[in-house]
Amino acid sequence: MDIRDIARLSGYSLGTVSRVLNDHPGVSDRARERVLEVVREVGYEPNTNARHLKTRNRASFAIMVKGMQNLLFNDIIEKAEGLFAEADEEARVHFVDEDADEVARAVHLDRIRHPKGFLFLGGDPSNFKEGFGQIGAPCVLLTNTAEDWGLKGLSSFSTDDEEAAASVIDYLWECGHRRIGVLGGNRKVSEVSEHRLAGVARAFSAHGASFDSERCYEPCRFSMRAGYEAAMRLLERADDLTAIFAFGDVIALGALRAVTDRGFRVPLDISIVGFDGVDVSQYSVPRLTTVRQDTGLLARRGVEALLAATRGEKGRVVHESVPFRLLRRESVLSLLPATPVEPEEGRRS
Repeated sequence: MDIRDIARLSGYSLGTVSRVLNDHPGVSDRARERVLEVVREVGYEPNTNARHLKTRNRASFAIMVKGMQNLLFNDIIEKAEGLFAEADEEARVHFVDEDADEVARAVHLDRIRHPKGFLFLGGDPSNFKEGFGQIGAPCVLLTNTAEDWGLKGLSSFSTDDEEAAASVIDYLWECGHRRIGVLGGNRKVSEVSEHRLAGVARAFSAHGASFDSERCYEPCRFSMRAGYEAAMRLLERADDLTAIFAFGDVIALGALRAVTDRGFRVPLDISIVGFDGVDVSQYSVPRLTTVRQDTGLLARRGVEALLAATRGEKGRVVHESVPFRLLRRESVLSLLPATPVEPEEGRRS
């Protein structure tokens, strides 16, 4: 009987079970109770002495998370922890504020804790370019591409943010929307935001129009509250919008509430599209149309690359784009008249 059996019997992932057994935060009460219930039922007793000796003799991996309320990152953390557990490795999660220097924090951890490697979830290119050279352990970056950063030894796995954003605008255009607002991110410090805005502008241009970023773009942090407040500001100056594209599902969910509080209906008055495809997006009312990032593949490719780097493949750097999918759900309304269907008896054979 080992941790894999506990995961199978409890119905939770290896990552969740690992956090419960190690008394780490970030686990719901329901999950913790269920895992511990299974532990009691089967009489499982972790070998704490062996684990203590093992952790004394080797360092764990560090998962550096930029931002406190990004649901996409929570999903990746869950999957990454399970993959580390499968490889008989320990991983510790370190959160830094969205505006903080994640690389400086990693440099500090590298000096005092000596982790085997760093898995970064999100990152500011200026922070990496300034401080990355001070980190001695292998590093992998997820959700941002570092291909053009000119840094040796840093692999990255991400979604093509520009292409995904352009696909959202193309879809809204197909549905007849022309007055489209955009929420989220900060183009001054976030390369992801810059790529997604570039995709928006590119799609508008492809349709023979231009995107008015001064009027129709409102930056904000990745949280529901920030999305709510940003949507309120956006609608205050542009109440003629027929659609809003949010750069994160958490932002979109906050915007959905703001639109409702302003007296509009989603999608009858204003359509909303998110980005990430987190689980909660399919339970909102209406269900959120969104770009789904493949968190499972992002986590797997990132962990595999990091493990490989610590096992003798330090010179091999990979930059890979992970496929995305546009999930067309209930939060977008077509403004175009329905194409009439010719009666069966009126058709010619």
